[in-house]
Amino acid sequence: MATPPSYRIDSASRVITASPNAIYQAFMNPESLRSWLPPKGMSAHMDVFEPHEGGTYRMTLTYETDHSTPGKTSDNTDVTEGKFLELVPDTKIVCSGNFDSEDPAFSGEMSQTWYLEAVPAGTKVTIVCEHVPEGIRKEDHDDGLNSTLENLAEFIEK
Repeated sequence: MATPPSYRIDSASRVITASPNAIYQAFMNPESLRSWLPPKGMSAHMDVFEPHEGGTYRMTLTYETDHSTPGKTSDNTDVTEGKFLELVPDTKIVCSGNFDSEDPAFSGEMSQTWYLEAVPAGTKVTIVCEHVPEGIRKEDHDDGLNSTLENLAEFIEK
């Protein structure tokens, strides 16, 4: 039986040559996060960033290059607001988010869990997104998640 689109789960992982603590700290610092989180071709601005359990965030992603689909909030932006649900230092980050969009295809709360697992070569970082809005094409989301992991590796391994 197929999973309904609103219950879609997307994930990506990558081994990064850094400690779980270094990666966790890169996530907890808004300036660091702003530099590596946006997929290639986008930039980010952190409007609100309260990295503690129950804390909130509001981030604006802006398309810096031409793209084939319009943004979720405006032609060239995606605005997302959410909460930090669980923070386990050096191990796991769980947050929820909603897109600021009038299009019902992007409505609903998506959860994102980041797992940090120490491995001999560094840290295996796995992102699991649950309840992915049906308006986000799986191929685009997979590309975005992998781009974010590549950016994180470039940021932290330099």
